[in-house]
Amino acid sequence: MSAGDKNPSWVIRGKSIKQLIKELQTFENQDLLVEISIDGGATRKPISLVKKSGGVCLLVNSEA
Repeated sequence: MSAGDKNPSWVIRGKSIKQLIKELQTFENQDLLVEISIDGGATRKPISLVKKSGGVCLLVNSEA
């Protein structure tokens, strides 16, 4: 079974800026800090910058 068979397409493809903003607008508390994880939440890092890179929107952690 391939990864595409186990996950919905948005998991593999990702979300557009428009889709992400729409989802974030559903949060009652708009003052929550935003973090990112690539391991299901075990490790989390704050988002320091948002920039355009190589035709995508890139969320960046700038910790040294």
